[in-house]
Amino acid sequence: MLCDEEHLHPPAQDPNHDESSKLLGMKLKLGLPKGSLQEATFSLFQKAGYSFKVSSRSYQPVVDDETIEPILLRPQEIPKYIEQGVIDAGLTGKDWIADSGAVVHEICELRYSKLTSNPIRVVLAVHNDSPVHSVKDLEGKRIASEYERLTRRYLEEHGVKASVEFSWGADEVKVPTLVDAIVVNTETGNSLRAHNLRIVDTLLTSTTRLVASDAAMQDEWKRTKIESLEILLTGAMNATKLVGLKMNMPKDKQEEILSLLPSLKNPTLSTLTDPAWLAAEVILSEMEVRELIPALKRAGATGLVEYPLNKVIY
Repeated sequence: MLCDEEHLHPPAQDPNHDESSKLLGMKLKLGLPKGSLQEATFSLFQKAGYSFKVSSRSYQPVVDDETIEPILLRPQEIPKYIEQGVIDAGLTGKDWIADSGAVVHEICELRYSKLTSNPIRVVLAVHNDSPVHSVKDLEGKRIASEYERLTRRYLEEHGVKASVEFSWGADEVKVPTLVDAIVVNTETGNSLRAHNLRIVDTLLTSTTRLVASDAAMQDEWKRTKIESLEILLTGAMNATKLVGLKMNMPKDKQEEILSLLPSLKNPTLSTLTDPAWLAAEVILSEMEVRELIPALKRAGATGLVEYPLNKVIY
């Protein structure tokens, strides 16, 4: 029986073929915080170059990157799902990592929250009229908190025995009618003050963290993808409070104008068609620019243009 030449000499395989096949369809399962942080998170990703869309009733967002499989979860749940390898990575608060006790790889800190870029605080609070002025005064008292495990550890560390009950929310209205104290997170303290509560102690200061599972960090493709997200997200965070500023200046006033810029801020200078003029460009904080623009204008700078930034990579 005759065999054709192709069967006798099969074509050589591309050495990268198997590896490409393995990578085809690879996805990073990414947990994103649902709730108060959701819009701020989507906004940060937008600046980083990713567009997320989700319907009001869906927990499965759509993103313009086919290698990312996002899912919306309560931030409290994300650390455990990552530790268990159910999802590869996610964004959650340091407070929820501490409360859950989950072992995760912290990739980077992302200092953003629902209202400001300030950290949130997990605090012990009581009514203004309460006799409780320190953790020791909680002996035998009732405490409500969503941070049940964190609160129990806090009491144990101080040698205090008190009743701790899990709370589903609306903690502020429970004091002093239902419980003697609460442990809650606060960003501005406005809600506590509005309910006539005062802070006794701070258990923890927390910011958002990008974290990953051990299995994901052992996988070369997933680790590279997570590291890329770190670069882009931190770049977006760096740009949050920065703006670019362009201006033209007469050469004979160059020294006076540049002396107005903050120290360590070296502008990029370039010549214009008119040899008597220079163009300057510098990156500054928004707060610096609002003070500088009038001063620069009075010193002789013209064509001042302030523009937003999406990413600043150091």
